Amino acid sequence: MSLKLEDFDYTLPAELIAQAPLPDRSASRLLVLDRDALSDRMFSDLPGLLNPGDLLVFNDTRVIHARLHGSKATGGAVEVLVERAVGPHEVLAQIRASKSPKTGSRIRLADAFDVTVLGRVGEFYHLRFPTGADVLELIERHGSLPLPPYIERTADVFDESRYQTVYAREPGSVAAPTAGLHFDQAMLDQLAANGVGCAWLTLHVGAGTFQPVRVDDLGEHRMHRERYVLPAETVEAIGETRRSGGRVIAVGTTSLRTLEGAAQDGELAAGSGETDLFILPGFRFQVADALITNFHLPKSTLLMLVAAMAGMEPMRKAYAHAVANAYRFFSYGDAMFIARRNDAV
Repeated sequence: MSLKLEDFDYTLPAELIAQAPLPDRSASRLLVLDRDALSDRMFSDLPGLLNPGDLLVFNDTRVIHARLHGSKATGGAVEVLVERAVGPHEVLAQIRASKSPKTGSRIRLADAFDVTVLGRVGEFYHLRFPTGADVLELIERHGSLPLPPYIERTADVFDESRYQTVYAREPGSVAAPTAGLHFDQAMLDQLAANGVGCAWLTLHVGAGTFQPVRVDDLGEHRMHRERYVLPAETVEAIGETRRSGGRVIAVGTTSLRTLEGAAQDGELAAGSGETDLFILPGFRFQVADALITNFHLPKSTLLMLVAAMAGMEPMRKAYAHAVANAYRFFSYGDAMFIARRNDAV
């Protein structure tokens, strides 16, 4: 089937875009989509939707203080959003400035240290940080938490904890794997007591996750690359879940892309690398039986992934239902549980 960008558009009232988290992580609503059936639940109901022997696969990445402010030698203001570290003292980053900085120029960040512009790598700038300290240490000390562009405020002390999952441990993301924000330790303990397994992987979310799709013909779109680590223990847990008849449930689109990307050669393989997997309707899933995810932006690649898992018409029906019933959207919003359709188109 030929897919166009307009196939993934929908109307979202601005007041439904969540600007702050709820006081309690698991107090969000949960829209359950099982084939064509929709049901309105609470996220706290999730343990009752899972069976002993099911396996949840979480992304344990941690959001870094990736946004830094500074100035060029000419005095012009600069905002740097680190995309990823590419060594102990170098990063790729987006830069907002009145004029693009030139290769070889220096930028003063946080009135604390200088970085050198080494050049461009695609849409990103290649920056060299001082050699006296680890680059992630400098970013954490002098940067700020980079809330998504649709949250119209600066990060505060509350966001420092709530824009991280309770199990975040591997620093490297510029955006949270937001499906995991709904889980608190009490729910994780309850799931374990119910016989539901948990496994872990790491995918560092890049700033490209917020970049719009700029082509109408989706066959021409190229995904941004993101780094992942898939441990052997997680692959073994998935194999055991399969053998015992349980379901593999990806917590978030990042977990799903990592699992399916690592299975593209026909067998799920542990290891590390980069994935630029673009999941569209018609994609043949090999690992995940279900997905827990938030509600995503119109015309976004994440919405396309949801349509691949659920089917185009069920996805449209679910999003229309969510808008009509005032669900909260995007990073700090409500969640969906989607059972995979093997015939999804």
